[in-house]
Amino acid sequence: MRKICFLWMMLTFFLLPVGAAEKEFLSANDKEKRVEVADTFLVRHLFNSTMFKHNSTDSLVRARHKRTFFHQVGNVFTRFFREFNTTDSSYIEDQHYNYTVMLQNTNTYEIYTLRNKEGQSITFAPDPSWRLGPYLGWRWVFLGYTFDLKHINANNSHTNKKEFDLSLYSSLLGVDLFWRQTGNDYHVKRMNLGEHINCNAMRKAPFVGFKSSIKGLNLYYIFNHRKFSYPAAYSQSTVQRKSAGSMLLGIGYTEHNLKVDWDELGSILDQRLGKKENGESRIDPDLKFSEINYFDVSASCGYAYNWVFAKNWLFNASLSAGLAYNQSNSDTDGSHSHLRFKDFSFKNFNLDGIGRFGVVWNNTKWYAGASTVIHTYNYKKEQFSTNSSFGSLNIYVGVNFGRKRHH
Repeated sequence: MRKICFLWMMLTFFLLPVGAAEKEFLSANDKEKRVEVADTFLVRHLFNSTMFKHNSTDSLVRARHKRTFFHQVGNVFTRFFREFNTTDSSYIEDQHYNYTVMLQNTNTYEIYTLRNKEGQSITFAPDPSWRLGPYLGWRWVFLGYTFDLKHINANNSHTNKKEFDLSLYSSLLGVDLFWRQTGNDYHVKRMNLGEHINCNAMRKAPFVGFKSSIKGLNLYYIFNHRKFSYPAAYSQSTVQRKSAGSMLLGIGYTEHNLKVDWDELGSILDQRLGKKENGESRIDPDLKFSEINYFDVSASCGYAYNWVFAKNWLFNASLSAGLAYNQSNSDTDGSHSHLRFKDFSFKNFNLDGIGRFGVVWNNTKWYAGASTVIHTYNYKKEQFSTNSSFGSLNIYVGVNFGRKRHH
């Protein structure tokens, strides 16, 4: 019994310090944990409250900004403008260069025909023009200036003839801006004053009394823009690798001005055909307007096709017909210079047309080709009608430069 008590006392003696040490150790650990927790809370508080407070605010602003109306509108416009040049690379190869320079010969064509309800008609046309000049292009945009080689003398009376053309091409949309003003080089191309009047003597008769001007724009949408490229045929900013076509939808606005000096034309008639015995004019009075000003608003639909008939070669054909509404101001009908609702008439609707044709060779660095664009406009009134057509034939050669970074 004494031995058992002795052993219990010895165990108690040795275990009490161990327990105390363990309790002390646990207490120290608890203190360290409490200190660590306190330190962690302090660091976290400082971490969030001071060092990254500004960044947290920016993150909230950015997240809030993504949800704003204007940001959403910006995304819509960004995606829309990206569509301008989104193409199928198996059909259309993007241009490898940013800039291009070329030399172009331009031959212009114009013809105006006037008719009345009695069947009389007169057709005026200018002398052919031969122009040559440099052009500079940046991606969609082509700008240039050509000199009239036939009338390069600044003192020549033909120099008042003026032309301006600007074309913007993308895969999705295209825009044509133009302004043309006639010179003094018109002549009578054809004349019909009735079955009993021989007008052969009036052919090619010079006539400086005819003046005309036209200014306007055409905007067209290309439906199959991922596979069909208008720029490949007319601005060489892309290369068509496989044949493809597309429907076209367009709108246009033009302003026309025509002036005829009928007294001058009557004098030429008397000189070449002889005066009538009764002194009357051979031209019906209904045709004798002194000036016509009219605008033309049209909506057109058509089709275009790019035929890749050999490596690096392309032929394009495009035709569009438009339904146009005309409103005029002439001294024969007494209409006003601006459109009024009461002036609206279904008789003012006419048909317009645009044709484009081109052939080009393009190996992405060098290119050469020819293209033609023809516009035709019709205007009809009860007393008379007019038809005007103009166009140009371009022959060019050029080189691209300023290689893009990703090519």
